[in-house]
Amino acid sequence: MEILLFIISSLVLIIFVLVSVAFFTLLERKVLGYIQVRKGPNKVGIMGIPQPFCDAIKLFTKEQTYPLLSNYISYYFSPIFSLFLSLLIWMCMPIFMKLFSFNLGLLFFLCCTSLGVYSIMIAGWSSNSNYALLGGLRSVAQSISYEVSLALILLSFIFLIGGYNMLMFYKFQLYIWFLLIMFPVALVWFSISLAETNRTPFDFAEGESELVSGFNVEYSSGGFALIFLAEYASILFMSMLFCVMFLGSDVFSFLFYMKLVLISFSFIWIRGTLPRFRYDKLMYLAWKSFLPFSLNFLLFIIGMKILFIYLI
Repeated sequence: MEILLFIISSLVLIIFVLVSVAFFTLLERKVLGYIQVRKGPNKVGIMGIPQPFCDAIKLFTKEQTYPLLSNYISYYFSPIFSLFLSLLIWMCMPIFMKLFSFNLGLLFFLCCTSLGVYSIMIAGWSSNSNYALLGGLRSVAQSISYEVSLALILLSFIFLIGGYNMLMFYKFQLYIWFLLIMFPVALVWFSISLAETNRTPFDFAEGESELVSGFNVEYSSGGFALIFLAEYASILFMSMLFCVMFLGSDVFSFLFYMKLVLISFSFIWIRGTLPRFRYDKLMYLAWKSFLPFSLNFLLFIIGMKILFIYLI
Protein backbone atom coordinates (compact mmCIF):
# COMPACT_ATOMS: atom_id res chain seq x y z
CA MET A 1 0.00 0.00 0.00
CA GLU A 2 2.81 2.38 0.91
CA ILE A 3 4.63 1.65 -2.36
CA LEU A 4 1.42 2.27 -4.32
CA LEU A 5 0.86 5.58 -2.50
CA PHE A 6 4.47 6.57 -3.13
CA ILE A 7 4.17 5.83 -6.91
CA ILE A 8 0.81 7.66 -7.27
CA SER A 9 2.02 10.71 -5.30
CA SER A 10 5.24 10.90 -7.35
CA LEU A 11 3.24 10.72 -10.60
CA VAL A 12 0.86 13.46 -9.41
CA LEU A 13 3.80 15.69 -8.46
CA ILE A 14 5.48 15.11 -11.87
CA ILE A 15 2.23 15.85 -13.76
CA PHE A 16 1.72 19.07 -11.79
CA VAL A 17 5.31 20.13 -12.48
CA LEU A 18 4.88 19.49 -16.23
CA VAL A 19 1.59 21.43 -16.35
CA SER A 20 3.18 24.32 -14.41
CA VAL A 21 6.11 24.28 -16.88
CA ALA A 22 3.60 24.56 -19.75
CA PHE A 23 1.91 27.61 -18.22
CA PHE A 24 5.26 29.09 -17.18
CA THR A 25 6.30 29.14 -20.85
CA LEU A 26 3.02 30.93 -21.65
CA LEU A 27 3.68 33.45 -18.87
CA GLU A 28 7.19 34.02 -20.22
CA ARG A 29 5.97 34.66 -23.76
CA LYS A 30 3.27 37.04 -22.50
CA VAL A 31 5.62 38.98 -20.20
CA LEU A 32 8.40 39.21 -22.83
CA GLY A 33 5.75 40.39 -25.31
CA TYR A 34 4.67 43.25 -23.04
CA ILE A 35 8.30 44.13 -22.21
CA GLN A 36 8.95 44.45 -25.96
CA VAL A 37 5.69 46.46 -26.43
CA ARG A 38 3.75 43.81 -28.30
CA LYS A 39 1.13 41.18 -27.56
CA GLY A 40 2.14 37.67 -26.57
CA PRO A 41 0.32 34.56 -27.88
CA ASN A 42 -3.37 35.53 -28.09
CA LYS A 43 -4.89 33.70 -31.06
CA VAL A 44 -5.40 30.16 -29.70
CA GLY A 45 -8.43 29.97 -27.40
CA ILE A 46 -9.10 32.65 -24.78
CA MET A 47 -6.01 34.89 -24.39
CA GLY A 48 -3.83 32.14 -25.90
CA ILE A 49 -4.20 29.86 -22.85
CA PRO A 50 -4.10 26.53 -24.81
CA GLN A 51 -0.97 27.71 -26.71
CA PRO A 52 1.58 25.63 -24.68
CA PHE A 53 -0.38 22.43 -25.35
CA CYS A 54 -0.57 23.24 -29.08
CA ASP A 55 3.21 23.78 -29.08
CA ALA A 56 3.74 20.45 -27.29
CA ILE A 57 1.54 18.58 -29.80
CA LYS A 58 3.34 20.27 -32.70
CA LEU A 59 6.81 19.43 -31.35
CA PHE A 60 6.08 15.81 -30.47
CA THR A 61 4.31 15.05 -33.77
CA LYS A 62 7.10 16.47 -35.93
CA GLU A 63 9.44 14.03 -37.64
CA GLN A 64 12.48 13.14 -35.52
CA THR A 65 15.63 13.90 -37.48
CA TYR A 66 19.14 13.00 -36.43
CA PRO A 67 22.57 13.80 -37.93
CA LEU A 68 24.03 10.95 -39.99
CA LEU A 69 27.39 11.05 -38.20
CA SER A 70 25.96 11.41 -34.69
CA ASN A 71 26.51 8.86 -31.94
CA TYR A 72 22.88 7.81 -32.13
CA ILE A 73 22.24 6.10 -28.76
CA SER A 74 23.72 8.85 -26.59
CA TYR A 75 22.29 11.54 -28.91
CA TYR A 76 18.83 10.03 -28.47
CA PHE A 77 18.95 9.44 -24.71
CA SER A 78 20.63 12.62 -23.39
CA PRO A 79 17.42 14.80 -23.59
CA ILE A 80 15.47 12.01 -21.86
CA PHE A 81 18.14 11.79 -19.14
CA SER A 82 18.08 15.59 -18.79
CA LEU A 83 14.29 15.69 -18.25
CA PHE A 84 14.47 12.67 -15.90
CA LEU A 85 17.00 14.51 -13.69
CA SER A 86 14.95 17.73 -13.68
CA LEU A 87 11.85 15.82 -12.55
CA LEU A 88 13.74 13.61 -10.09
CA ILE A 89 15.12 16.67 -8.32
CA TRP A 90 11.54 17.71 -7.44
CA MET A 91 11.28 14.68 -5.18
CA CYS A 92 13.19 16.51 -2.44
CA MET A 93 10.49 19.20 -2.16
CA PRO A 94 10.00 19.72 1.63
CA ILE A 95 6.50 18.28 2.16
CA PHE A 96 5.61 17.12 5.69
CA MET A 97 3.88 13.91 4.57
CA LYS A 98 7.19 12.44 3.46
CA LEU A 99 6.85 10.04 0.57
CA PHE A 100 10.62 9.53 0.72
CA SER A 101 12.91 9.62 3.71
CA PHE A 102 14.78 12.77 2.76
CA ASN A 103 16.96 13.58 5.71
CA LEU A 104 19.72 14.27 3.15
CA GLY A 105 17.62 16.41 0.77
CA LEU A 106 20.32 19.04 0.19
CA LEU A 107 22.87 16.36 -0.74
CA PHE A 108 20.36 14.81 -3.14
CA PHE A 109 19.87 18.24 -4.76
CA LEU A 110 23.64 18.68 -5.18
CA CYS A 111 24.00 15.21 -6.74
CA CYS A 112 21.22 15.84 -9.27
CA THR A 113 22.51 19.28 -10.31
CA SER A 114 26.01 17.85 -10.75
CA LEU A 115 24.66 15.06 -12.97
CA GLY A 116 22.87 17.64 -15.12
CA VAL A 117 26.26 18.73 -16.47
CA TYR A 118 26.73 15.28 -18.06
CA SER A 119 23.50 15.49 -20.06
CA ILE A 120 24.63 18.81 -21.59
CA MET A 121 28.10 17.42 -22.31
CA ILE A 122 26.75 14.24 -23.93
CA ALA A 123 24.17 16.20 -25.97
CA GLY A 124 26.91 18.51 -27.32
CA TRP A 125 29.40 15.72 -28.02
CA SER A 126 27.10 13.05 -29.46
CA SER A 127 25.69 15.42 -32.13
CA ASN A 128 29.14 15.26 -33.76
CA SER A 129 28.82 18.91 -34.79
CA ASN A 130 31.51 21.47 -34.04
CA TYR A 131 28.97 24.13 -33.09
CA ALA A 132 27.15 21.81 -30.68
CA LEU A 133 30.46 20.71 -29.13
CA LEU A 134 31.57 24.33 -28.66
CA GLY A 135 28.24 25.24 -27.05
CA GLY A 136 28.39 22.17 -24.83
CA LEU A 137 31.95 22.96 -23.66
CA ARG A 138 31.04 26.54 -22.79
CA SER A 139 27.93 25.44 -20.94
CA VAL A 140 29.74 22.72 -18.97
CA ALA A 141 32.55 25.12 -17.96
CA GLN A 142 29.94 27.64 -16.81
CA SER A 143 27.90 25.09 -14.83
CA ILE A 144 30.97 23.62 -13.09
CA SER A 145 32.29 27.11 -12.20
CA TYR A 146 29.07 28.22 -10.56
CA GLU A 147 28.42 24.88 -8.87
CA VAL A 148 31.45 25.44 -6.62
CA SER A 149 29.96 28.62 -5.12
CA LEU A 150 26.51 27.01 -4.99
CA ALA A 151 27.88 24.09 -2.95
CA LEU A 152 29.75 26.42 -0.58
CA ILE A 153 26.66 28.54 0.11
CA LEU A 154 24.64 25.37 0.69
CA LEU A 155 27.37 24.12 3.03
CA SER A 156 27.16 27.31 5.09
CA PHE A 157 23.38 26.80 5.37
CA ILE A 158 23.98 23.20 6.46
CA PHE A 159 26.22 24.53 9.28
CA LEU A 160 23.59 27.14 10.14
CA ILE A 161 20.55 24.84 10.40
CA GLY A 162 22.57 21.83 11.58
CA GLY A 163 21.30 19.24 9.12
CA TYR A 164 20.66 18.31 5.49
CA ASN A 165 16.88 18.14 5.77
CA MET A 166 15.00 20.89 3.92
CA LEU A 167 12.21 20.80 6.52
CA MET A 168 14.68 22.43 8.93
CA PHE A 169 14.42 25.65 6.91
CA TYR A 170 10.73 25.85 7.88
CA LYS A 171 11.51 25.53 11.61
CA PHE A 172 14.30 28.11 11.50
CA GLN A 173 12.21 30.72 9.63
CA LEU A 174 9.06 30.73 11.74
CA TYR A 175 9.81 34.20 13.13
CA ILE A 176 12.20 35.84 10.66
CA TRP A 177 13.10 35.06 7.04
CA PHE A 178 16.70 34.33 6.15
CA LEU A 179 16.31 36.91 3.36
CA LEU A 180 16.23 39.72 5.92
CA ILE A 181 19.38 38.65 7.77
CA MET A 182 21.29 37.37 4.71
CA PHE A 183 20.29 39.69 1.87
CA PRO A 184 23.68 39.68 0.04
CA VAL A 185 23.75 35.87 0.13
CA ALA A 186 20.24 35.78 -1.36
CA LEU A 187 21.39 37.99 -4.26
CA VAL A 188 24.44 35.80 -4.90
CA TRP A 189 22.32 32.63 -4.69
CA PHE A 190 19.84 34.10 -7.18
CA SER A 191 22.66 34.96 -9.61
CA ILE A 192 24.06 31.43 -9.27
CA SER A 193 20.56 30.04 -9.94
CA LEU A 194 20.43 32.05 -13.16
CA ALA A 195 23.82 30.66 -14.21
CA GLU A 196 22.93 27.06 -13.24
CA THR A 197 19.70 27.13 -15.26
CA ASN A 198 21.45 28.76 -18.27
CA ARG A 199 19.30 31.88 -18.26
CA THR A 200 20.03 35.44 -19.40
CA PRO A 201 22.50 37.07 -18.70
CA PHE A 202 24.38 33.73 -18.44
CA ASP A 203 22.79 31.88 -21.38
CA PHE A 204 25.95 30.74 -23.12
CA ALA A 205 24.39 27.31 -23.51
CA GLU A 206 21.80 28.91 -25.80
CA GLY A 207 23.70 31.28 -28.00
CA GLU A 208 26.78 33.28 -28.84
CA SER A 209 27.83 35.22 -31.93
CA GLU A 210 29.10 32.10 -33.72
CA LEU A 211 26.47 29.65 -32.35
CA VAL A 212 22.89 29.14 -33.44
CA SER A 213 21.51 27.40 -30.37
CA GLY A 214 24.47 26.04 -28.44
CA PHE A 215 24.66 22.36 -27.47
CA ASN A 216 21.09 21.61 -28.69
CA VAL A 217 21.61 22.95 -32.24
CA GLU A 218 21.14 19.51 -33.84
CA TYR A 219 17.99 18.67 -31.88
CA SER A 220 14.52 19.15 -33.31
CA SER A 221 10.96 18.04 -32.53
CA GLY A 222 10.78 15.71 -29.48
CA GLY A 223 14.45 16.00 -28.44
CA PHE A 224 14.30 19.80 -28.39
CA ALA A 225 10.98 19.69 -26.49
CA LEU A 226 12.51 17.46 -23.79
CA ILE A 227 15.54 19.76 -23.34
CA PHE A 228 13.17 22.74 -23.20
CA LEU A 229 10.98 21.04 -20.55
CA ALA A 230 14.03 20.10 -18.49
CA GLU A 231 15.31 23.68 -18.49
CA TYR A 232 11.99 25.16 -17.37
CA ALA A 233 11.41 22.46 -14.73
CA SER A 234 14.82 23.31 -13.23
CA ILE A 235 13.97 27.06 -13.30
CA LEU A 236 10.80 26.39 -11.31
CA PHE A 237 12.72 24.15 -8.91
CA MET A 238 15.40 26.80 -8.29
CA SER A 239 12.62 29.34 -7.63
CA MET A 240 11.04 26.92 -5.16
CA LEU A 241 14.41 26.33 -3.47
CA PHE A 242 14.98 30.10 -3.18
CA CYS A 243 11.59 30.43 -1.44
CA VAL A 244 12.40 27.52 0.89
CA MET A 245 15.84 28.87 1.80
CA PHE A 246 15.16 32.59 2.10
CA LEU A 247 11.41 33.31 2.24
CA GLY A 248 10.05 30.89 4.84
CA SER A 249 9.16 27.42 3.64
CA ASP A 250 5.60 26.68 4.68
CA VAL A 251 4.78 24.61 1.59
CA PHE A 252 1.11 24.27 2.63
CA SER A 253 0.36 28.00 2.56
CA PHE A 254 -0.96 29.76 -0.55
CA LEU A 255 1.49 32.61 0.10
CA PHE A 256 4.43 30.25 -0.54
CA TYR A 257 3.22 29.64 -4.11
CA MET A 258 2.69 33.38 -4.66
CA LYS A 259 6.34 33.89 -3.64
CA LEU A 260 7.37 31.08 -6.00
CA VAL A 261 5.53 32.76 -8.91
CA LEU A 262 7.18 36.09 -8.03
CA ILE A 263 10.69 34.58 -8.05
CA SER A 264 10.07 32.71 -11.32
CA PHE A 265 8.63 35.92 -12.79
CA SER A 266 11.89 37.69 -11.92
CA PHE A 267 13.73 35.08 -14.06
CA ILE A 268 11.60 36.26 -17.02
CA TRP A 269 11.98 39.93 -16.11
CA ILE A 270 15.76 39.60 -16.07
CA ARG A 271 15.66 37.85 -19.46
CA GLY A 272 13.71 40.76 -20.93
CA THR A 273 15.97 43.41 -19.35
CA LEU A 274 19.62 42.37 -19.28
CA PRO A 275 21.97 41.70 -22.21
CA ARG A 276 24.23 38.63 -22.34
CA PHE A 277 27.50 38.69 -20.39
CA ARG A 278 30.86 38.41 -22.10
CA TYR A 279 32.31 34.95 -21.49
CA ASP A 280 35.50 36.06 -19.72
CA LYS A 281 33.44 38.30 -17.41
CA LEU A 282 31.20 35.34 -16.61
CA MET A 283 34.23 33.32 -15.49
CA TYR A 284 35.72 36.29 -13.64
CA LEU A 285 32.45 36.72 -11.72
CA ALA A 286 32.39 33.03 -10.76
CA TRP A 287 35.99 32.61 -9.62
CA LYS A 288 36.96 36.09 -8.39
CA SER A 289 33.69 37.42 -6.95
CA PHE A 290 31.31 34.64 -5.96
CA LEU A 291 33.88 32.08 -4.80
CA PRO A 292 35.68 34.40 -2.30
CA PHE A 293 32.29 35.67 -1.09
CA SER A 294 31.00 32.12 -0.53
CA LEU A 295 34.19 31.07 1.31
CA ASN A 296 34.10 34.14 3.54
CA PHE A 297 30.43 33.59 4.31
CA LEU A 298 31.10 29.94 5.18
CA LEU A 299 33.87 30.95 7.61
CA PHE A 300 31.60 33.64 9.09
CA ILE A 301 28.80 31.12 9.75
CA ILE A 302 31.21 28.59 11.30
CA GLY A 303 32.64 31.37 13.50
CA MET A 304 29.17 32.47 14.60
CA LYS A 305 28.17 28.88 15.46
CA ILE A 306 31.33 28.37 17.54
CA LEU A 307 30.74 31.71 19.30
CA PHE A 308 27.14 30.83 20.18
CA ILE A 309 28.13 27.37 21.41
CA TYR A 310 30.86 28.99 23.56
CA LEU A 311 28.45 31.59 24.97
CA ILE A 312 25.74 29.02 25.71
